[in-house]
Amino acid sequence: QVQLVESGGGSVQAGGSLRLSCAASGYSVSTGLMGWFRQAPGKEREGVAAILHGGPFTYYADSVKGRFTVSQDNAKATLYLQMNSLKPEDTAMYYCAAAKYFGRWSDPRTFAAWGQGTQVTVSS
Repeated sequence: QVQLVESGGGSVQAGGSLRLSCAASGYSVSTGLMGWFRQAPGKEREGVAAILHGGPFTYYADSVKGRFTVSQDNAKATLYLQMNSLKPEDTAMYYCAAAKYFGRWSDPRTFAAWGQGTQVTVSS
């Protein structure tokens, strides 16, 4: 059974940084597709970033390119999302996800396992 546990969320001012972590068990992070999604109140869940086969294949939403970096430590089975130059519009619940197959990385239906989420709040 796949288990994903996120951590690292919090409240920061605009321009600040946070690093999210996602500890995975029961899933081969070095060979699979893992992603970060976010969901703000009243909005649909959207893909933020993803990483395939532990890198070097990475994918980003246009809204976070150049500011966010996805990476993972295969030995620790942990996924990371480094978020810099945060903006108020980045405020959302952030979720880690593990895919059941290699499909469209930004489509939540590609992913079979989800973490409980970690809240990120950016104030102006």
